[in-house]
Formats: sequence, structure tokens, C-alpha cells
Amino acid sequence: MSHRQTDPRRIEALDQITKLIDCLVNIKDETGEYLLQLDDGRIIDTKGWNDWEWTHGIGLYGLHKFHEITGNQEALRICLEWFRSQFALGTTKNVNTMSPLLTAAYIHEAKHMNFLVHLESWAEWVMYEMPRTNQGGLQHITYLVDNNQQLWDDTLMMTVLPLAKIGRILGREHYIEEAKRQFLIHIKYLQDVKTGLWFHGWTFDGHHHFAGALWARGNCWATIAIPELIDILSLPPSDGFYMFLVAALTFQIDALVKYQDSETGLWHTIINDPTSYLEASATAGFAYGILKALRMRLIPKEERYISAANKAIQGVQANISPTGELQQVSFGTPVFDTIESYKRVQLTSMPYGQSLALLALTEYLRAFV
Repeated sequence: MSHRQTDPRRIEALDQITKLIDCLVNIKDETGEYLLQLDDGRIIDTKGWNDWEWTHGIGLYGLHKFHEITGNQEALRICLEWFRSQFALGTTKNVNTMSPLLTAAYIHEAKHMNFLVHLESWAEWVMYEMPRTNQGGLQHITYLVDNNQQLWDDTLMMTVLPLAKIGRILGREHYIEEAKRQFLIHIKYLQDVKTGLWFHGWTFDGHHHFAGALWARGNCWATIAIPELIDILSLPPSDGFYMFLVAALTFQIDALVKYQDSETGLWHTIINDPTSYLEASATAGFAYGILKALRMRLIPKEERYISAANKAIQGVQANISPTGELQQVSFGTPVFDTIESYKRVQLTSMPYGQSLALLALTEYLRAFV
């Protein structure tokens, strides 16, 4: 075996990834407090593995990336089994339930299963039936709320990336152009021109950013989604859209470096508010995005970026319990009207916490390839 393969940091990362996956698929809602009660009588389990929500979509993507990098067959098996069971049941289409289609597109592309009918159905819904805000933004409609005229930073990860990937593998250029337009609209209204960080939400009904919260996990979706889109579309550095995305990403990462907690390597749940608690799932997302941006040479390999990414990885690893639970993870968070509401969101293990840690450690493993 090579020195890289026997590096203790690689061995530790692989061990933690195995535990993260085990915890991901075995998390249980013991009290029922994380169940979504829908008006039509359905009950959506946002914490357990056997249901369909954005929490599961992010979990699937983490599993897919681990399989892609390492060839791990168990991660692929878990993904395939989820799709077999959930596609047979179906669900309501919204921003969040679109998220598993990103992994479905990769699985279809690799010819592990044929998801053509599902990919077309969901992408066509996004293109022609999903509600739009003024100026054509994708309205952040969920199971429970239409969120009329609202843009959220989550939408880029949950809906726009799947649309772009489906467009790429099916040769649907109009899907790709719509995905690009959505990134432009969301960056226009959600990236703070003063700090480079992202607001959680914007509404055209009143033209404001609600609490003006620079919420950490919302920010991490942008840090992940921009490198992912550039990767999915194979954008060349000479492309004007590429340059625009990289400028927005660099602006944000420069701010993240400034606000990272020096002792733990984590970020606060309100990034610029040190009185808010430190949050690990967002930190994992930032670690993944910064590491990928460095690998893709979207940002220069400067010590401040490398150091921030490494400290974030260490912070994530320090918050993985012996049983594989990523701790310091905030529960699903709507757009609030006050900063204090974000600070009161409870901490609990969630599939997206497991998966964001899985994404971060999987990208970290590339250093030992």
C-alpha cells in the first residue's frame, strides 16, 4: 500500500465516514416531534431515512459522492434501495422534494438504473408548473407553505442543481439555461453586497430580506452549489457566466474566512453574530465547498483558504460522536422575521447533518488519492 493509503488521517476519515453512513440510515424520531403533518393526512418523517424530503435528498448526494470517489458498493446499494422504494410510492412535487433527483440523475447517467421517466417528469414540472416569483425566480414552495413571492438560498441546491444535471445528461439546453438564470436571480437578490455573505430569503412582497439573517446553513448551500454547477456544466474559465459565479463565490469565501471561529473551526449559526451558537452542518458544507473550490482552482491555493478548510474539517471531525452522529446540527429552519428566532432553533441529529459531514470528509479524502 502507498504512504497515502496508510496515512492515519485517511484511515480516520474513512472510519468516521462508515459511522456517519450507519447513523444516517438508522436515525430514528423517537418522539414524533420531527414529523410533518400534511393537510391530506400524510405524515412525512424528516428525521428517519425511509421518507422523501430535502433531508433525504442531501443524504443521497453524500452517499453518491462517497461511492463516486471510493467505489464503495454499500453506499450505492443504499441509494438504489431508497429510489426503488420511494419512486414506487411517489410524493408531492416542491422545491425540497426535487432534491433527490440530483442523485437520481447521476445514477441514471452511470446506468445503474433507468430513471428517464422520473427525470423528465420532475424537470418538466420545474420548467413549466413550479410557481415563479416576480422576475421569474423559482418560488420556494414546500410541503406546507407556498411562500408566495419568496426566494430562498436553499433552492439552488434543492431544485436548480438537479435541473442543470438533468439538462446536461438528457441534452436539454433549455433546462440548462433556466438553471443558469436561476443562479443569476438568486445571487442578485440574496448575496449581500456589503459582506459577500448570503441572506436566507428575499420576498418581492414588500421587497425585503425578512430578518436580514446571514444564516450559516443557507450560506453553505451557496458555497456548495456554485462549484457543483460549474462542475456539472463543465464551464471553461473563459466563459462569462463562469467568471460571474467565481467572483460571487470568492466574495463569500473571503467573508467566511473572516468569521470562522478560531478555536473550533466552526461557524456561528448566524455567521456574523458571535452570540449565536456554533453549528456543524453548515461548517461541513463550507469545508466541502472551499475544498472543492481549491481543487477546481476556482480560488487560489492561498494559505488563508487552505487553513480555513483544514480547520473546518477538524471542527467537523471533532463533532462526530463515537457512534457516527454529527453533533451541533440545527433543525430545519424556515425564514424568520427576527434574528433571535434563528438562535432558538434546536440542535438534533438529522440526515443532512450526516450527509454534509460525509460530503466534507469525502472531498477531504481526495487529498490522499
